[in-house]
Amino acid sequence: MNVLLDYLPEFRDGFLGTLAITASSGLLALVLGVLIAGFRVSPIPPLRAFGTGWVTVLRNTPLTLLFLVAFFVVPQILFQGASPFVLATLALGFYTSSFVCEAVRSGINTVPLGQAEAARSIGMTFTQTLRLIVLPQATRTVLAPLSSILIALTKNSAIAGAFSFAELFSVSKLLNDKGYTVAWIFLWTALGYLVITFSISGLFRLLERRMGVAR
Repeated sequence: MNVLLDYLPEFRDGFLGTLAITASSGLLALVLGVLIAGFRVSPIPPLRAFGTGWVTVLRNTPLTLLFLVAFFVVPQILFQGASPFVLATLALGFYTSSFVCEAVRSGINTVPLGQAEAARSIGMTFTQTLRLIVLPQATRTVLAPLSSILIALTKNSAIAGAFSFAELFSVSKLLNDKGYTVAWIFLWTALGYLVITFSISGLFRLLERRMGVAR
């Protein structure tokens, strides 16, 4: 208990850092994931090829390697002087977007094809059909996998601690270097992660009940 009380400001800042990086990269992953999923089911071949390439490359690249690219390559090409928070958000968001894309695409495939054909028959464009007809129905089936993806994102955010970003895991490493008992450090760190992951799980369970997802 002493380690928590003595270093409460550090644990608080680490928890808020983990919360911030999870929220920002999760939002980026959701936006990119839905967009790339639209590319993957698009009738335009170049967009389908781009979406397939995006998912194939990012899903099969180790997350640590993406962090190395984000922190040591991207600043030299695009974002000079970018903060560790921005770079970590890009690495986590891009990586997670490939998994969000496949979850959303699977949900799109559960919508009967006849509904999209009916929408096109009354003059709706592909974008209108996807936005107004397909995605609202697909959302009900992708809530559970999206919950798992965002929980995995929360745990993956620990990698950011090795790249100069202050979050829970970096705090545990700092205190471990100071000689505190590892068991107590990891206990409080794990509780911090559990608060975030349980909150995500609870939020998605609430959404599932509100949207009437069949069990």
